[in-house]
This record gives sequence, C-alpha cells and structure tokens, in this order.
Amino acid sequence: MDLLIKNGIIITANESYIGDVAVDKGKIVAIGKDLSAKDFSEIVDASGKYVLPGAIDVHTHLAMPFGGTISADGYFSGTRAAACGGTTTVFDFILQNFNEPMLDAIKRRDELAAPEAAVDYAFHIGVKDVHGMLLDTIEDAVDAGVCSFKVFMVYDFGVSDDVFFKVLEKAKACGALISVHAENNDMVTMLTQRYLAEGKTSAWYHYMSRPEFVEAEADSRAIQWAKALNSPLYIVHLANKQGVLEVTKARDEGYEIYAETCPQYLHFNSDVYKREDGRNFVCSPPIKGEESRQALWDAIKRGDIDTVATDHCPFQSYEKDWGKDDFSKIPNGCAGVENMYPYMLSAANEGKLSFNKVVELCSYNPAKIFGCTQKGSISVGKDADIVIYDPQKDYTITCEKMHSDYDHTIWEGVSLHGYPVKTYSRGRLVYDNGEFLGEAGWGKFVKRELKK
Repeated sequence: MDLLIKNGIIITANESYIGDVAVDKGKIVAIGKDLSAKDFSEIVDASGKYVLPGAIDVHTHLAMPFGGTISADGYFSGTRAAACGGTTTVFDFILQNFNEPMLDAIKRRDELAAPEAAVDYAFHIGVKDVHGMLLDTIEDAVDAGVCSFKVFMVYDFGVSDDVFFKVLEKAKACGALISVHAENNDMVTMLTQRYLAEGKTSAWYHYMSRPEFVEAEADSRAIQWAKALNSPLYIVHLANKQGVLEVTKARDEGYEIYAETCPQYLHFNSDVYKREDGRNFVCSPPIKGEESRQALWDAIKRGDIDTVATDHCPFQSYEKDWGKDDFSKIPNGCAGVENMYPYMLSAANEGKLSFNKVVELCSYNPAKIFGCTQKGSISVGKDADIVIYDPQKDYTITCEKMHSDYDHTIWEGVSLHGYPVKTYSRGRLVYDNGEFLGEAGWGKFVKRELKK
C-alpha cells in the first residue's frame, strides 16, 4: 500500500484520538491503533502532531475579471497556495455570461481550470441571466454535478428581486442550493455618490458607503424570499451583527438557512480602513465594526455560522492604488486561501474554539452542505485529503512566504501558533514544510449532488 501515517492525533468534527491512517490509491483504507507497517511504500511518524482532513474553501474567485482587471491568482497559483495552507479542495465561481446556458459556462471555465488546478476543485455558478429558457439550464448544470448557484444583490450584474425569487423556485425544484451576496445595491450606489460628491474619497468611505445596515437589510430580504418558498439558502461572507441575528431567528424557526463568514471578518475590524494602506483591505462586504466581529465569533460558538471560507480574490498593490484618491475605483478583494486553515487552527490552539469545531467549519460542514461525499473527514473510504499539523510550530505570515502570485497580503505580520507541515491531496504529498511539491493538472473536478 502507498502510505501509513502513524501515531498522530486524529481530529474529526466529533472526536479526537491517537491512531494510524492507512492510504492506498488515493483513499483512506484503514484507521486504527498500531497498524502494521508491513507492505507500505512510505511511513510517516506523526507523533505529537494532529492529523486533520484537508480544508475545503467553498468561496474563491480565481482569475476573476473585476474592476478593470483580473484577480491576481489563477487556477494554478491559487490552488498551489491552497495546498500550502492545508486546503485540498477549492470552489471557484463561474460568472455566467449574458445569454449563456449554464452548461456552456461550466465547459468554458473547466477548460481553464482542468490543466492548471493543483488540488481538487468544484464550481458554483454566479447567475446573471435567466430570461427565456436559460432558467431551465440550471437543471442541466445540476445534472452535470454543479448543484450550487450564487445570486448577487449588488454590482452591475446583480439580479433583481423577481429574478432572485425565480432562481430560488427553480433551485428548490431541481435539488440545487442558492447562495447570495447580500447588500442593498441602491443604498450602496446612493451613499457612494454622496461621499464622492462631498470629496470623501479615502478607503474609510468604502466602509461608510456599505455600513452594517446596508448588508443587514439585504440579509433580511434574502431570508424572507427563502422562507416564503421554504427553499434552502446559503449566505456568503456574512459580516454584520444584525445579519447574524436574522440567520439565528430563521434557523430557530426551522428554516434551512446556512451562513458562511471569512477570516478577515473574524480577525480585523473596520479600523483597518483608517490605515495608510486601508485600500488593501477593501472587499465587499467590507470588514465591519468591532461589535459585528464579536457577534461572528459568538455565532460560530453557538453553531449559527456553518462554514468559514475566504472569498479569496487578491489584486496587486498597484491595482489597489487606482483608488488611492477614489475608493470606488479600488478593486474589491483580499487574499486568504493559504491563510484560512492555519488561522482557524491557531485560534483553536489558543483556546478560542476546539480543533473539532475548526474541522467542522472548514471541512466537514462544507463537504456536507455542498455534496462533496468523498471529502471532509478522516474516514475509511474517503479521499486521502490529509493535513499534518504541528501545534508547536510558531509562524508569522509574510507575503514572501506565501505561494500566490500577489505582491502583498492583508495578513502581513500576523503571528500564528501552530502550522500545517504536510498536505496530502488524494494521498499525494503536495506540500512539505514550506515547499510546494504538487503540479498543475493534478486537481480533479468534483462532481456533486445534493439531496432534494
């Protein structure tokens, strides 16, 4: 057989125990204590280290056109960075073109991803156009294994409420899950125009043009549509306290509402926009105030936030500088795909939450919610997507140590206690103590199916 990882502390969403993990042909084939090392090609002693399932980042934007440019990480550099941070599956967003059937969108994007991805990948489709028969092509995408879709309530390609409603109806009928970027577009437009007219152009006014209530109102509206149809809904990058309360209320009422947040909302607050380099932190929704930051942690602890993902969409510093004197020209997005799992695991190492909870948020729940049946757990029969984590390894994030193609990171100088030392993708070692060992084209498309 191929690989035996011995004596590690195996962490799942529900339990922690010392044991061995046997891998053959890309799958976990046995778990137990004192498994015989006979007939294994490679034996790794993980004594004193944690053995975790690879993270699943269900929210990335690789090679994404936005704000007059394209995000800095393509499929190779983005998945390379993912592997080096212990993430073994990434979900990227296909942005449907106008007049484009969903299957054509999938084919177009997969032609870019397949030869480049260094870890496994899946797609969501960002819905722009459902006129005529295009709405019915959502079902074609589901049959092809892309069963999750996103609607934007903002930007020039955002959908109207009636289109959002139709997409929720179709999704419920064909076993798809709709996610939503919830912000009130009219309020964002009005406030942006007001601040620019008043000469208030710094990055701080990006936050002021999209404050807590702008996101909260849209969260509430999106949840109301889902409740009206009794259709599942997944809220991406939840960042505000009132939105958290709306999610909690809906869940307490028995509705199938899921919520995701991102590491940047857990670590930083809106004061970053007052910094000289504040434009580097511009993302949408923006990082919110301290009260919202604390509310997100509280929601994680009580189980009202289901997943942590990154919204990874970095741009180069010179592109961020386009908005030095006009915040509306700053490309929206920050790095995170290499930092998510290490950051959350460090929080566990510091006692903020359990390691089991981190696995639940970053691996088990993403796999369960989005139909990745072969991912998300150290279990016999699952893909051997495995991370070995050293809880004693101190690590300070710097751009130079990262494995992306960007030239700066909002995580510069953040210190972590504990860090991944090995990452296996389907049993293959793709990262080892700071060195990427994978290759473009190794990653496979993950076909998914959700229960109706």
